[in-house]
Amino acid sequence: MIEARGLSKRYGPTLAVDGLGFDVRPGAVTGFLGPNGSGKSTTMRLIMGLDRPDAGTVRIDGRAYHQLRRPLCEVGALLEARTYHPGRSAEKHLAALAAANGIARSRVAAVLDTVGLTDVARKRAGGFSLGMAQRLGIAAALLGDPAVLLFDEPVNGLDPQGVRWIRELMKSLAAEGRTVLLSSHLISEMALTADHLIVIGQGRLLADTSVAELTAGGRTLEEAFFAITGSSAEYRGVAPAEHRRQP
Repeated sequence: MIEARGLSKRYGPTLAVDGLGFDVRPGAVTGFLGPNGSGKSTTMRLIMGLDRPDAGTVRIDGRAYHQLRRPLCEVGALLEARTYHPGRSAEKHLAALAAANGIARSRVAAVLDTVGLTDVARKRAGGFSLGMAQRLGIAAALLGDPAVLLFDEPVNGLDPQGVRWIRELMKSLAAEGRTVLLSSHLISEMALTADHLIVIGQGRLLADTSVAELTAGGRTLEEAFFAITGSSAEYRGVAPAEHRRQP
């Protein structure tokens, strides 16, 4: 489980994350929504230990990321698509990650098959399209067979078939009991993929609820999203009290 408590992060005069708190639980796809600049990517970087919070804590199964003994085997993440050497093949990129993290080489072929890159495994990744790069990033996230997974805009560059594949993959990973945090700007797709939603705006928690509750009364997720994010008021009806920003 991912537990964030009172997270704040400032970059110069910009307050990117402001007293943010939430839980991401196993066995469900948790969608992470917010307008551009709301602090979603910063929050994911804080979870992964790529940035330090100015205040607050974030724990993965009770530990900070830097305390994990074998990080890739406990947490997998796709935060940026092209995080590989362009001269390496997909196979060699994953093999290097496996060797550095004590992961069996057999996992390389397994994850390449899972993401549909087996036929191009020996081609230079520098020539990959954005969609193929996304698939390689997902393969890297799955390499250590982790229980916790974070995906930031994984459908970027994918055609409709690829988007559907992502949807089914996210659901299958959650069905295996994994913790899945999924960020996307495609609200209609999130309505089909997520079970639970965390919505933020200006770095603050606006909603922490199920998709079913947020869309109760017949409104679409898009309508609910704009109703929440279009106001500076907190969505107090469903945000757990212990996670709300205190005055």
